[in-house]
Amino acid sequence: MLLPIVSFLYASVGHGGASGYLALMALFSFLPEVMKPTALLLNLFVAGISFYYYYKEGFFNKKLFFSFALTSIPLAFFGGTIDIDASIYKKILAVLLVFAILKMLNVFGKESEKINQVKLWHGLLVGGIIGFFSGLIGIGGGIILTPLILLLHWGNMKEAAAVSALFIWVNSAAGLVGQLSSGVQIESDTLVLVGVALIGGVFGGYLGSKKINNQSLRYMLAFVLVIACVKLMFT
Repeated sequence: MLLPIVSFLYASVGHGGASGYLALMALFSFLPEVMKPTALLLNLFVAGISFYYYYKEGFFNKKLFFSFALTSIPLAFFGGTIDIDASIYKKILAVLLVFAILKMLNVFGKESEKINQVKLWHGLLVGGIIGFFSGLIGIGGGIILTPLILLLHWGNMKEAAAVSALFIWVNSAAGLVGQLSSGVQIESDTLVLVGVALIGGVFGGYLGSKKINNQSLRYMLAFVLVIACVKLMFT
C-alpha cells in the first residue's frame, strides 16, 4: 500500500525514492545487504521515469548535471563496493532520512528568481561526497542534492528536480554495479516491488512535471519516515 505512494511522491519531485524504500524496509526489519541493492534497483526505474517527464518538459540543465556527475559516478561505484557494519549503516541512514523528512515537509521548497552559476570545484566536491554516500548507503543522493541546489540558488525547483532525477539514476546504477561486483545479489522477489513502485512512479513523474501539490500525502510519508528514522537510530 505505502510503496506506490512513496514512489509517486518522490517521482513527483524528481526523486527515485530510495530513502523512502529504505525507511519502509527498516520498519519491517530487512537486512542492510537486502535493503541497499533493492532500493537502488527501484531507484533506477522510478528516477528514470521521473527524468523522462521532466526532460520532456524542457527542465533539464545539462551543464548543472555534469558539474555534479563527473565525480559522483566513480565515487558511487566505490561506495557500493564497501560493506559497512549494520549498526553504523543504520545510524548513517537515519541521519540521511532527516533530509528526506525536511524535503517532504517543504522546508527546502522555496526557490529564488536569482540563479547563481555553480563553480566547477563546488560541483565536483558536492557531487563526489554525495556520490560516495549514495553507493555506501543505497540511495541516489537526490534528497541531499535538491535542497543544496535550491538553498544555494543553483537552479529553480523544476531544474533541481530534472537534474536530481538523472543524478539519482547514474549514482544508483554506479552504486548497484559496485555492490554486484562485490558479491551482493538481488532477490527475485524484488522484481515484484519494482512493478508496484512503477505504478506510482509513472503517475508521480507525469503530474510532478506538470503541476501537483498533495500536501496531505507528503505529511503522511514524512510521518512514516520519522518512525523509521527513530527505529534506525535506537535499534
